[in-house]
Amino acid sequence: MKLAGLKSVENAHDDSVWAATWVPATETRSALLLTGSLDETVRLWSSDELVLERTNTGHCLGVASVAAHPSGHIAASASLDSFVRVFDVDTNATIATLEAPPSEVWQLRFNPQGSTLAVAGGGSASIKLWDTATWDLVATLPIPRPEGPKPSDKSGSKKFVLSVAWSSDGKRLACGSMDGTISIFDAARAKFLHHLEGHFMPVRSLVYSPIEPRLLFTASDDMHVHMYDAEGKSLVGAMSGHESWVLSVDVSPDGAAIATGSSDRTVRLWDISMRAAVQTMSNHTDQVWGVAFRPPGGSGVRTGRLASVSDDKSISLYDYS
Repeated sequence: MKLAGLKSVENAHDDSVWAATWVPATETRSALLLTGSLDETVRLWSSDELVLERTNTGHCLGVASVAAHPSGHIAASASLDSFVRVFDVDTNATIATLEAPPSEVWQLRFNPQGSTLAVAGGGSASIKLWDTATWDLVATLPIPRPEGPKPSDKSGSKKFVLSVAWSSDGKRLACGSMDGTISIFDAARAKFLHHLEGHFMPVRSLVYSPIEPRLLFTASDDMHVHMYDAEGKSLVGAMSGHESWVLSVDVSPDGAAIATGSSDRTVRLWDISMRAAVQTMSNHTDQVWGVAFRPPGGSGVRTGRLASVSDDKSISLYDYS
């Protein structure tokens, strides 16, 4: 796989762009890129040309995370205002507004079946699960403290949960915390299973392989990208190359590569079999908060797409084949 810069949109938002994800294609339209910004808006962009389709308002503080339902019809945005807004992608009609106390909304993700929305609970040291049929809160999963102090654990206070990810079969839920701990849960039983060790700084992003449900990729401020067998609790690969914090990670639809975004202003492409970075893209002039591979599907789609978003307010689009 090789990336080629396709298009960049400068000033795509009025402030830092912190979040990006793809809304899957439906029978009536192709995939859309969904971005969230500190300018309090969520924006939808056409899949290939990055033409702005519409701007969604509704939050009163910056948007920290966005998520798309696997159906392609529904999306959600989480804001520093402590609200999650669930909306219809094509009409922008609000479907539900989910409220959490201050600092208890950070990253959010729909499960592969689309039945549950998981929200990383920030300062509440928990993951909240919402039923997408009723929008009722159905479970709160507290993050247990790992045994023994961590080098970064000076306060002894509760964890701050930054990131959340579902396994491709929907059976497992992983979350990353400020102290570098990764926690794995049995989603169906809402039960904590174990911690994964290896990082000692914040884990801001993690993602499971779409091909191998046990394989988990994590990005940390310690400048490393880790690959875990999340069931066997083993670190199977540690990749380095970024010169600063690794803020975001996503895995390609075929499971063969990952992309990362970093405070060093670069996007890097990694070959999983080689456990090495094979390409560095320097389109951005500030730290890269989000990277997202476009999911397969949709008519006339021949090549893959990767998007990245940055504090420099821009979006970059790359193709690969």
